[in-house]
Order: sequence, then structure tokens, then C-alpha cells
Amino acid sequence: MNKLIKLTIAIMSLIYLTGANINYNEAMAAAIAPAKPAPAKQAAPTISYMLVSPVDVVSTPNEFLKKDITFNAEFVAYTSLGLDYKPAFKDSGKYIGILIRRDDVKDHVIPLSEMKIFLSRDVAEKHIDLEAGDKVKISGNVFSNALGDPWVDVKVFEVITKKDNKQVKK
Repeated sequence: MNKLIKLTIAIMSLIYLTGANINYNEAMAAAIAPAKPAPAKQAAPTISYMLVSPVDVVSTPNEFLKKDITFNAEFVAYTSLGLDYKPAFKDSGKYIGILIRRDDVKDHVIPLSEMKIFLSRDVAEKHIDLEAGDKVKISGNVFSNALGDPWVDVKVFEVITKKDNKQVKK
């Protein structure tokens, strides 16, 4: 009880000295009430990606517009294709394009340049050692179909195997 009296005197003194217009009962209730726990953070929503063939996406880009897709592919090269194109803008200072191999041609390498795939430069810098032939998994959102091509914003980028068929450690 002695602590309550001291607390009351401290609160009343503070109110008097600051000239605050605070209700005594509200001030006491706030002083004695247990602290409310902070609201728990909600987990980020899980994205459900549709497994696709890149050639199918290229052949019917309208069907995949605004959809979350995922596919495995063979990395060909980093590129600046499509960057800074106003109708489907991705800033070349923040993004780099990726070319993958067409998955419908097996006897030689043909880049699937119709699919514009954009990876943030921060992520690309972590994979600067990628070589043509490395296997990757790309998950992202088809955010545009400008020029009749699918434009993919990469959300998750994984290297599956390196060209020399060594499994990548995760």
C-alpha cells in the first residue's frame, strides 16, 4: 500500500507541475494496470506458385498475367533486355534481366528472349558466378504482357545445380 501512495503522490505532482488536464481516475488506472502485451506479428502470407513450362507461358502470356509462377530452367546469361521499357518498367539500377534456355529445344542452346525475367541486383550479386548451363529455379509474378511477351518479377531465385552437375548446398 505504501508503494501505491507514493505512486499517487508522484502522479499528482507530475499532473500539477505540467499543468496537464488528466483525469485522476484514468491516471491511477493507467499506473496500476498491467502492461498490455504487444500484438503478435502475423506471419507473411504464403505465396502459392503454379508450376509451369516457360515456353507455355511465352505462347499464352495473357493466361498467366498477374499469376505467381515457378519453373526450373537452364541459366544462359544476365541481360539488359527490356529494362527501363516504360510500359513494363523495371529500373536498370535496381534490376538485371536473366536469359534462360528454351526448354523445347534440346540439341542446341537457344535463349528464351521472349520471356523477360527480372531479378533484383542485390540477389544477382549473390549469384555472380553463374555460368551458362547452371540449373536454376525461378518463382515470381507475371506482372505484364507488354509487346505480347510475359514479364516476370522474380520473388525467389535458387541455384539447383552448377554446370559440372555438382549439387548446390543449401
